[in-house]
Amino acid sequence: MNLKKSFLVLSILSLNLFHAQSYKKPLVSAITEKDLRTDMYQMAADQFWGREAGTLDELKVSMWFADKMKEAGMKPAGDNGTFFQFFDMYRHQVSPQSSVKIGDKNLKIWKDILVQDVTDNNFTAPILYLGKVEPQDLASKNIAGKVVALKASDLNVSKEMTLFERRYPGFIRTKYYKTISQLGAKGIIFITDDISDKSWVEVLPQMTRGTYGVEGLREKVDVGIPVFWIKQENENWVKNNPEITLNIQTETYKYPSVNIIGKIEGTDPQLKKEYVLLSGHQDHDGIRHPVKNDTIYNGADDNASTCVAMLAMARAYSKQPSKRSILFVIHGAEERGLLGSRWHAAHPVVPKESIVAVLNGDMIGRNDNNEAALLGSEVPHKNSEELVKMALNANNESTKFKFLKAWDLPEHPEYFYFRSDHLPYAKAGIPALFFTSVLHHQYHTPQDESENINFKKLYKMTEWMYRTSWKVANEPERPKLIPDFKLER
Repeated sequence: MNLKKSFLVLSILSLNLFHAQSYKKPLVSAITEKDLRTDMYQMAADQFWGREAGTLDELKVSMWFADKMKEAGMKPAGDNGTFFQFFDMYRHQVSPQSSVKIGDKNLKIWKDILVQDVTDNNFTAPILYLGKVEPQDLASKNIAGKVVALKASDLNVSKEMTLFERRYPGFIRTKYYKTISQLGAKGIIFITDDISDKSWVEVLPQMTRGTYGVEGLREKVDVGIPVFWIKQENENWVKNNPEITLNIQTETYKYPSVNIIGKIEGTDPQLKKEYVLLSGHQDHDGIRHPVKNDTIYNGADDNASTCVAMLAMARAYSKQPSKRSILFVIHGAEERGLLGSRWHAAHPVVPKESIVAVLNGDMIGRNDNNEAALLGSEVPHKNSEELVKMALNANNESTKFKFLKAWDLPEHPEYFYFRSDHLPYAKAGIPALFFTSVLHHQYHTPQDESENINFKKLYKMTEWMYRTSWKVANEPERPKLIPDFKLER
């Protein structure tokens, strides 16, 4: 064989080898339901006491998870050669030194009266009792300089959502606050109706915990008018327009929270400098008021489900790496306002421009085996045509979920697109999708435990996320951002 023919044969062999590598299939066999089950029963166990952000329990589970990342074949990608990216979480609370007096009655905060907003206020003002009135009728009531007392009204408040009772006082506040504030009132006292009477025990832990922030978001106490709640049985306290004297003081603390970050390096000399970011969150709600005699909010579906799915995907990538590198980010303090993802999106451990896409999962282990939602696949939430197409193709190849498209529409009452860790990345101009099996009746209750996970569903969701990530990690071109992408909120 002459030199020319030898060169031609070698070229054909090299080309065939290149194509063989280019079209390597994802190693789905490395993902097992057994691994998902084992990891789930450990991570969502009572030993971690509900993994509340800013507590030792969150730090304990972070250590556990870092060990699992190492076992799964990841290298540390956090700060200083570790798996950890620490950040400060700010917590603002109403001080025990605060006081409220209506007429000649000194009220006990958290027993007689709830303080809904964490804001500093110190004044004496007349109370104007208005009873049941809608926001559009307030302009004629001369409320400037007064504290307005209103009976809670559920008119025009949507009841088609999960945890309605727990969230109800927040909806009532939103309904009235802007109008009352703009009209110059000094504060608001809401008088409970039957719904908010039931919600009192639900919202008490939230209000006493206060509000949370991170650098650049709610670092400081909000400036605004105070908002209070009293029970309808005590309506007479405000009926005769007495004076209110209040001294609401606040305290701010810094707590450590943490993102856990690992990576598996790609095989292509150039493409390995780019990253597909797989995202979930580790924290949940800790220990709270009892529901069915249980006080530990284990957060199995929310969101140990995605965390254990990421470990399963890491085992597959460890055995068969992709061309691009994979960055696994388990965010802290998601339940306190997406704080960990906001921090990492602003301080990424790799150059921001090297992140080609974010595939986020949240609550992927419940409900019908054949249904799921892909948030970010419908306008105006869609920010990359190519990324959506890859996820749809991955679903068509194997899992064949029927999509719950309504969850991705602006008019959906849950606004679910805005409630998970892909959001800060999408806002930062990175193609992003949110995989979920959506909410259920045990959401944010102690009954969200490992025994209630649908492991067949969790396996299917894991496979879908993995197949999608494999496509993103091996395509020659990275998914493009839709120009002028803009969210409705």
